Amino acid sequence: MKNRIITISREFGSGGRTIGRQAAEKLGIPCYDAELIQKLAEESGFSESYVKEAGEYTPHSFLSFAFSNRAQGPTNEDVLWDLQYKVITELAEKGPCVIVGRCADYILRDKADCLKVFIHADMAFRAERIVKVYGEREQSPEQRLRDKDKRRAAYHRFYTDMKWGHAQNYHITLNSGVLGIDRCVDIIYGLF
Repeated sequence: MKNRIITISREFGSGGRTIGRQAAEKLGIPCYDAELIQKLAEESGFSESYVKEAGEYTPHSFLSFAFSNRAQGPTNEDVLWDLQYKVITELAEKGPCVIVGRCADYILRDKADCLKVFIHADMAFRAERIVKVYGEREQSPEQRLRDKDKRRAAYHRFYTDMKWGHAQNYHITLNSGVLGIDRCVDIIYGLF
């Protein structure tokens, strides 16, 4: 399989989802994000809200909990990981696309012609953005950002044994706070 795939990993609030969607639209290729959650929910029988939470983040003290329960067989999170691996691989086999999150950069590392992108920004930019775009409370958006990023990093490390956000794991990292959303889209478009 040598389809050109763009994977977008991102810090919460950096605009990675928006950048992925706009880049896909500009390139005329599909973008998979919420669609992945829907497909995983359909195939697993879990609710979309459960898939969204368990499929990208490690729930509460999941790491210690998972190690203790693994002797009894795979956890729900392991079942979702295996299904996620299968679904992402199948989507990449269909043709060029953008895949947002879900460790797609790792899953497709040896399976596709893949441009691996990480989107980040400073805390002030992301805090302002989640209040404006997502309607988050203004009291402590920084704590919400830290919590979400910590959970994403733990999930990524657990299933890939790679450091999430570490520049060496991606082809390009883009600071959306400095470059702006539109410029990030243009850069990705230019690299496709």
